[in-house]
Amino acid sequence: MRGVLSRLEVAGAVRNSRAVLWYLRLRGARPRMQAGVYEIPPAASPEEIIALFAEGKVVLDEITVIEGATFAEFLDALDQHPHVTHTFKGKTPAQIMSALGHPGQNPEGEFFPDSYRFAANTTDAIILGLAYEGMQRTLAAAWRTRAADLPFDTPYQALILASMVEKEAALKSERALIAGVFVNRLRKGMRLQSDPTVIYGLGDKYDGSIHTRDLTADTSYNTYTREGLPPTPIALPGREALLAAVHPAATDALFFVATGLGDGAHHFSSTLEEHNAAVQTYLARLRHPQHTSGAQP
Repeated sequence: MRGVLSRLEVAGAVRNSRAVLWYLRLRGARPRMQAGVYEIPPAASPEEIIALFAEGKVVLDEITVIEGATFAEFLDALDQHPHVTHTFKGKTPAQIMSALGHPGQNPEGEFFPDSYRFAANTTDAIILGLAYEGMQRTLAAAWRTRAADLPFDTPYQALILASMVEKEAALKSERALIAGVFVNRLRKGMRLQSDPTVIYGLGDKYDGSIHTRDLTADTSYNTYTREGLPPTPIALPGREALLAAVHPAATDALFFVATGLGDGAHHFSSTLEEHNAAVQTYLARLRHPQHTSGAQP
């Protein structure tokens, strides 16, 4: 207490630290001084300041993980945060999952993207633990309300599909429609042909563009060369993507492609002929964006 009051006096928050200390002794008060970073309000009385410490009303930092981020990007955000205590730097994903109590589990998709508030010097392990528990709760809640006759049988498969929906959907309003297309293709035994899965499979080899060689080179994540869902999620899906995966829209569409209008919307088609025409329209808008209504300058 003496050390804290002395620092407050030097900072100008307390006028006379000795007087405050004697006041506390006379009252027999022994407030618990909880460690942390505190913001002292202007003109706060010594009693109010000490109450802040005793109640542990520390200044909270925040880290935000956006929907569709990958586990690697989550780790990078934690590593870059100046007020996180880093215990996992240099650890492999497998080592991190073991340390969190989930040995052998692939981490991708298993952590809920959200904004997390925490006291300074909170460990990365604690934040990851909160995010892991958040995803398990959210996934379980979505799975309990799932539609009947889905073409997959487990919550993990729903998580995989949700991650694909999250990466494909630029507009929230299209999540369920995109899920509906993937569900239709799964039911018909069609390959999902999702570019984001190919990109995920390329890893560091992805140069910002998908080439024909990328679509034909077989990897476990290439949904152009392999049927069914990829082996793991490809990102961290949010609640709405999870709900879309278990409540896909009723649609006859089997294809979708970006409209090229610059608003993130897609054109959905039920036939290959219509889809090919939509692709040509998209390519034409890319070549001549100045003639496209709604396109970005």
